Amino acid sequence: MLTRMREDIRTIQERDPACCGAMTALFAYPGLHALWAHRINHAIAGARCCFFARLGSHCARFWTGIEIHPAARIGRRFFIDHGAGVVIGETTTIGDDVTLYQGVTLGGTGKQAEKRHPDIGDGVVVGVGASVLGNIRVGEYAKVGAGAVVIEDVPPYATVVGVPGRIIASGTAASKPEASTPDVACETVAESA
Repeated sequence: MLTRMREDIRTIQERDPACCGAMTALFAYPGLHALWAHRINHAIAGARCCFFARLGSHCARFWTGIEIHPAARIGRRFFIDHGAGVVIGETTTIGDDVTLYQGVTLGGTGKQAEKRHPDIGDGVVVGVGASVLGNIRVGEYAKVGAGAVVIEDVPPYATVVGVPGRIIASGTAASKPEASTPDVACETVAESA
């Protein structure tokens, strides 16, 4: 558990150039607090204590401004930067090394009881105010531009922008970035505008 917590703090230090140290990450990053609360609430939900898991999730949202359903599955080295208004739905699955920015919604498109939220692959970056909706998949190392509304699958290594989302760039495993860097996604989106 402590190893994962240290890894979470290192992730913030590596991905946010504004982070001036581990203490800053520990005390001044609501995305980190929301993630840790989610892990506790996810474990409570797994023990079939739905009421207490949802209550914990509600308290975390009040404290951080980030709403993560206790049943959502989140991988390692997950980073929410400037997390105000982020919403992650119940059947969402998020891979490793994913970065979300403020106002992102990983939501559903209806009230069906089965899988209704997106699957986000490893290394994905989702820009400010983007919405990824429905039972779709965003492939590994894809980038979703700011304000995009994505309602269809996105292939790995692609960049998608606009409303509705459209692919403006695609890549291959050979073009895999060394690390998920938000600057690359911003530059790609800016060039397409």
